[in-house]
Amino acid sequence: MPPLPRRRLLLSATAAVLGPWLVSPARAQSVVLSGTLGSSKAILIIDGQMRTVGVGQTMGGVTLRSLGNDEAVVLIDGKPFALRLGASPVSLGGGGGGGGGGREIVLPVGPGGHFMANGTINGKSANFMVDTGATTIAMGAADAQRLGLRYDGGRRGMANTAGGNVPMYEVNLNSVRIGDVEVYNLSAGVVQANMPYILLGNNYLSRFNMRRDGDTMRLEKKP
Repeated sequence: MPPLPRRRLLLSATAAVLGPWLVSPARAQSVVLSGTLGSSKAILIIDGQMRTVGVGQTMGGVTLRSLGNDEAVVLIDGKPFALRLGASPVSLGGGGGGGGGGREIVLPVGPGGHFMANGTINGKSANFMVDTGATTIAMGAADAQRLGLRYDGGRRGMANTAGGNVPMYEVNLNSVRIGDVEVYNLSAGVVQANMPYILLGNNYLSRFNMRRDGDTMRLEKKP
């Protein structure tokens, strides 16, 4: 497919300078089971941060009560929730298992001022970073392959990144879900570069009214 030289994906410099960061909210808003370490430890993504939690241990307001094959039971505010590998996140806003009809996403800020989230793309787990400097949702080729996206047949162009111009392919996402808020039919750019997170660019953010309250970002879905 011939390249489209006028097609440009703009990514802010944050995509190239991200490092480890810590979030310590009073209670978890969203929890995903990312993996297991033997029979006694689970890798949980709690409000966008990866944590290794042992059975009986509490981190970020989440207690790991039990662990089985590709599944775990956690306690949030004393209530049990079942988690499965690859499933939608459990969210206090809507339980993570409903129809995605929620209207607000609440994100705590981390060191460096970055807002992170965990959720799903087309039903598969994904780690996001809000990036108002990106024109569209953007991800590296490794994430696209993990999500099962056939990006090499999409429209081709170039992406302007902090590391220079790199090839980009446009794909369509059936759904993007964070907590109990789901947005459908979004385009995304897949770049031939290493990216630690999937960037939530302006084609996603424009579906919401955004406001920042201190160290919290609120995204309220537009009607």
